[in-house]
Amino acid sequence: MTHLSSFHSSSPARFGRMLPKALLAATVGLALSSCSNSDNAADASAAASNETLNLYNWSEYMPQEILDGFEEETGITVNYTTFDSNEAMYAKLKLLDDSSQYDLAIPSTYYVEKMAKEGLLQELDKSKLSNFKNLDTSFTNTKVDPDNKYSIPYMWGSTGLAINGDSVDPATVNSWNDLWDPKYKGQVMLTNDVREVFGMALLTLGYSGNSSNPDEIKAAYDKLTTLMPNVKTFNSDATRMPYIEGETSLGMTWNGEAVMANDEGLTSLAYKYPTEGAILWMDNFVIPKNAKQVDAAHKFIDYLLRPENAKIVSEEIGYASPNQAARELMDESVRNNPTIYPSKDVLAKAEFQEDVGDEALQVYQQYWDKLKTGR
Repeated sequence: MTHLSSFHSSSPARFGRMLPKALLAATVGLALSSCSNSDNAADASAAASNETLNLYNWSEYMPQEILDGFEEETGITVNYTTFDSNEAMYAKLKLLDDSSQYDLAIPSTYYVEKMAKEGLLQELDKSKLSNFKNLDTSFTNTKVDPDNKYSIPYMWGSTGLAINGDSVDPATVNSWNDLWDPKYKGQVMLTNDVREVFGMALLTLGYSGNSSNPDEIKAAYDKLTTLMPNVKTFNSDATRMPYIEGETSLGMTWNGEAVMANDEGLTSLAYKYPTEGAILWMDNFVIPKNAKQVDAAHKFIDYLLRPENAKIVSEEIGYASPNQAARELMDESVRNNPTIYPSKDVLAKAEFQEDVGDEALQVYQQYWDKLKTGR
């Protein structure tokens, strides 16, 4: 198991998560035309007004306030498009590698390692990242990206159990294995993510969620086939919604989605760390190899590394920030919320997702396709 305390020297990762969905800003020109704080600011905005930063991110994973503030300050329009899995993001970036369609993307760490190995990313210029110093060193210079050559940490979090207390007593659900109980037929939600779902099953069998052993992956598949009668839906777009809409009663979710569900009125939704261990992940900024707006991408990353902005992100979307300076600014209710910042005991049993290699990933994908088509 990979503890947070040893994260610096191990192979971390994760596939990530959210907040009120960021919309493409269409009124930046009007905002800029009315902005007259100073001649210099106006000149700078005018000079940058023709730039568009194409950001490829998870759904609902960037506060609109952040996008608006960046656009107003720099005059750079942000074109925000989304994906719902690392696999979809990777496939599109690889397919469109020569099209220069995206300037900035936010994959999980284990995909950073994979994409860097395949030459899909360009090196970062940290001389343009004056706020890099604000990051907690536990999350930098990791094994998967020494010296942060290709990536900058954005957010980290966990995948655990979600239980709607209006229909299921949270005290009765403490283990991933509890999702297999026949009484929950047609009530369970799983994330639409091969590594997370198989990671959960592997943990119930006593294996690592990062297993690359084909026999262990097959055993996880066999166990998951027995869970399918209970599965109502797969969702990685906004995992809180099936619970909010009453479609499902229990299952998987990301910790930030549980926080958002509580904030949006579903106060009965409980988030629990399973007895077998939670799945931990971290998402990161990367610049695709053929990005056009490289300077704008660096500006956006550095803007997000400011403590006040990283604080806004963490408090709005409910995930943990790797930005130490930002955490020092946060309300105690956020810093001390165990759903966002787990205890050392929880972290000791949790496991960060890691790159399992292409060969093993193909095995996962084959069984994943069989699992979903055979429902």
